[in-house]
Amino acid sequence: MRQFLFYLTTTLFMITLHSTAQDKSFENDVKTIDALMKASYKVVSGEKGAKRQWDRDNYLHHPKAVYSYFDREQKIQATLTLEEFHKQTDVMVFGTAFYESEINREVRFFGNIAHVWSTYETRLEKEGKVERRGINSVQLIFENNRWYIISWTFCGETNENSIPKTFDRN
Repeated sequence: MRQFLFYLTTTLFMITLHSTAQDKSFENDVKTIDALMKASYKVVSGEKGAKRQWDRDNYLHHPKAVYSYFDREQKIQATLTLEEFHKQTDVMVFGTAFYESEINREVRFFGNIAHVWSTYETRLEKEGKVERRGINSVQLIFENNRWYIISWTFCGETNENSIPKTFDRN
């Protein structure tokens, strides 16, 4: 029994230590909106089959954050928890590389909230041609001396729905 308690205490201590070190390594990601947006594009990008940085992504988001996107095939707006978004992304990136980068950003503030319009482009090879473009609508809150993503909605560009010049590259 004594051995078990020692093992349990040691394990919990190591988990806490690892979690604290991890949080420290992500602290700079949430100090500014610029750092938060750059980190959010990095966590989702990578080679085919590569594990994405979900621990880092979890740190960027509020625990109750949601993702939402328009499902073109079903013609409905899909809403997901962060965990569901990660699972769907894992399935997608298992079979293909995915690199997303921001090409324009517009930010509006009121009190401790911010709304970010972030125009993106997607490549399926690191230096490949642009395959898709769209706009992310990102809602942020400033709490506990840091920024959190509370909501992330994205909409891809189509022939019928092109990106307005005000949101395109400057």
